[in-house]
Amino acid sequence: MPQFVDEARIFVESGKGGHGCVSFRREKYVPRGGPDGGDGGRGGHVVFVGTPRKSTLLDFKHRPILKAQAGEAGRGKKQHGSNGRSLVLEVPLGTQIFDDETGNLLFDLTTPEVQVVVAKGGKGGRGNVHFATSTRQTPDFAEPGGESQSYQIRLELKLMARVGLVGFPNAGKSTFLSRVTKAHPRIAAYPFTTLHPHLGVLVMGTPPDEREIVIADLPGLIEGAHEGKGLGIQFLKHVERTEMLLHFVDLSAENTHSPVDAYRIVRNELVSFSPDLASKPVILVGTKKDAADPERLDQFSAFLEREKRPLLFISSHTGEGLPALLSLLADTLPSTPPSPDSPDEEEPLPGLSEIGIRST
Repeated sequence: MPQFVDEARIFVESGKGGHGCVSFRREKYVPRGGPDGGDGGRGGHVVFVGTPRKSTLLDFKHRPILKAQAGEAGRGKKQHGSNGRSLVLEVPLGTQIFDDETGNLLFDLTTPEVQVVVAKGGKGGRGNVHFATSTRQTPDFAEPGGESQSYQIRLELKLMARVGLVGFPNAGKSTFLSRVTKAHPRIAAYPFTTLHPHLGVLVMGTPPDEREIVIADLPGLIEGAHEGKGLGIQFLKHVERTEMLLHFVDLSAENTHSPVDAYRIVRNELVSFSPDLASKPVILVGTKKDAADPERLDQFSAFLEREKRPLLFISSHTGEGLPALLSLLADTLPSTPPSPDSPDEEEPLPGLSEIGIRST
């Protein structure tokens, strides 16, 4: 399995434009052939494209400098220099591109195969054939190629999922994901078996009303996570795009905290990380029903009743309670996800544009 990398800082530079050519036609019996210098080629763009084929920013971890190809200079006989090859960089869907100096969000790649030009290639210079006039028939100059564009940018990946799983380590999140989707996260009887987020696709209904719901499983949170303890807090940004959270609480005797305390600790960490994240709808679920301690089960049931929440208890091992949870999930989520917010484009970097181009 490839290493999971969700942030990278890179320097990108487009290609310079090729210089125009200074040339004069030289042929037998043509003593005054005139200028015939060709144009230089355009420099290559630096292009990013979001694709489901990628799941990590690992490709950029050891490639801090990326440059597109420069355009070729023009040649005699009005020959146009070849254009520089654009550098097309594939990134996972959900990748955000920031100006690393100002922190401004430039692009948010949430639509598959949409290409954005981050650095435009320099324009090719015109050859001396363009500067001939009736009074200047032998121009001995040409236009230089356009300069390249370069930017220091930061790439940040936020997974595209509609539902996020949160809870203490070993609360049963990975087992649930493996039971209801085809994902295969690491599962073991000790905490912190999940070291990076996992995605799974839950398929509900039958054609033509079939729905796909992407679920993100995060490493478990512990008390003090917002201060840097444990693993989960650094991945919470991956559920900032989600529409709702499934909060899993372990009801077995293995949990050192009471179910109510476990819920409140994780809840406090969510609030400390982001009030927006904490305001998302939450379905509270008691897990490991097959191994639940009766006293913990009664305590958590009473808490759910006081909070006027549905009594949801599941066992991913036996399948108990899963149909009820999935039915509630289907009823709660709208049939189509909302459109992601577009980045603020009032003050884009000079030369930035969003155009559909293909690798050349």
